[in-house]
This record gives sequence, structure tokens and C-alpha cells, in this order.
Amino acid sequence: MKTFTPDSSIASDVVPSPNHGERNQGRLPDMIVLHYTGMPDVEGAIRQLCTAGTDVSAHYIVLEDGRIVQCVPEARRAWHAGVASWAGEEDINSCSIGIEIVNRGHDWGYPDFPLRQIAAVIALCRGIMLRRNVPSHRVLGHSDIAPSRKKDPGEKFPWHSLANSGVGHWVQPAPIVRSDALRIGAVSDDVRDMQRALAKYGYGVTINGKYDGPTREVVAAFQRHFRPARVDGIADQSTLTTLRSLLASLSADATNVAAR
Repeated sequence: MKTFTPDSSIASDVVPSPNHGERNQGRLPDMIVLHYTGMPDVEGAIRQLCTAGTDVSAHYIVLEDGRIVQCVPEARRAWHAGVASWAGEEDINSCSIGIEIVNRGHDWGYPDFPLRQIAAVIALCRGIMLRRNVPSHRVLGHSDIAPSRKKDPGEKFPWHSLANSGVGHWVQPAPIVRSDALRIGAVSDDVRDMQRALAKYGYGVTINGKYDGPTREVVAAFQRHFRPARVDGIADQSTLTTLRSLLASLSADATNVAAR
């Protein structure tokens, strides 16, 4: 496989993946999607992402010791998102840069992310955001864009640390208190209002006023990213207040993008 010059100056190695293609209609990337590898060892993860026929890849892999490997040039369309959507777009691979973070994931014990690794993720994302003019609210997790299928990078991922360094959108989660809550089976205008708010932020949710299974999955994905202290898919007051605060803290331009 042909090697290439890394786009990021902090990428220590290039391990070319054959699994990539053209970005559709010349779409330029303006989103970063963070994943975990979800495999028991790093060698297997790299092999999976860089072997022809697996039909998966990512632009970057961030190892636990902070080293960064680039597998696909940023100009190319890596195959990392799968069936996904955000803010009305469904070809997420064409509009995004995919970063795999080495972590065994929920199926293999889900360890904490080492500080060195998070520092490397921050530095890598900051460079991409500058080069590609990626707005903070378009630094997302795989679970945000595919809530019915994915949990990564998960509730242990320190989104607040990234936001403190200018990467990603974040507000302090509202405290968890005893309160009324929206949950599976509810049918009401309150459910419809919540669905509208989630869709306005970017989540792919049907606005039908019914707290059905897909709505619960979207709420759980939102919690996993923005209210990780409790991920249960129940829209309690903490979840709803945090969602309203996130929307209120977006600029008018950002909410217009999210609502398109």
C-alpha cells in the first residue's frame, strides 16, 4: 500500500489503510468523530482498520501511550461512521475526520482513558479544527451519530477535559435530583418538545411525541456524552436542563446549522 505524508505534525507513524474513497461531491470535512477501538489489543485493532476487505478504517489511531498513527489522508473518505446521521446529514464519512482511540470498550472491561492518550487526542483535534475549520459543536462521539448501534467513546471519556482545551461543546451537567421524568411509553407534548430540542442540537430522532425505543436510545446517547453520571435513557430534570443549556450556549449560526 502506498504511504503518504501525514497531515498532522504530531502523527508519529503512517500505517496506510486501503479502505477509503473519494468524499462525495467534493464535500470538505467539517466534523470530527471520536471512536474507541473496542478490541482487546492494539495490534488487532490496527489490523482490522488497515486490512483490505474489512471495509472499515479511520484517519487516525491514538494509542494509549499518546502515539498517533495516521491510516488515511484527511482529504480522503475513511469508512468509520457506518449508518449514521447528524443535523440532517447521513453521509457522515464524507463530511468527517474519524479518530479511533485505543480502548477495549464496554465488551472488554472498559478501562479509563490514560491522561497521555487524552492529551494526544486534544492536540490532534485542535490541529484538525484549525486546518479544517471544524466548529466545536461538531466534535462528536460515534454514539452521537449512531445512537441505536454504538456506545463509544462512552461515558468514561472526559469530554469536559477536551472542552477545557477548546475541543468540543460542553456545559456543566445539571445536578441529578429527584424529579418527574419522561420515560419509555410516555406520549405527550413534553416528549415532542424534548425530541425537537434533541433534533435541533443535531441528533437523528423522529419527532412524534412518543417516548419509544429509538427516542430512549437517543436520550441515552445524549447522557453518555453530556450527562455521564447516569446513563439510563430516562429524561429526568437533569437531562432536560442540560440539553436546554447546551442549546442556549450555541451561537445563532450553530443552531441554524444544527436545525437544517
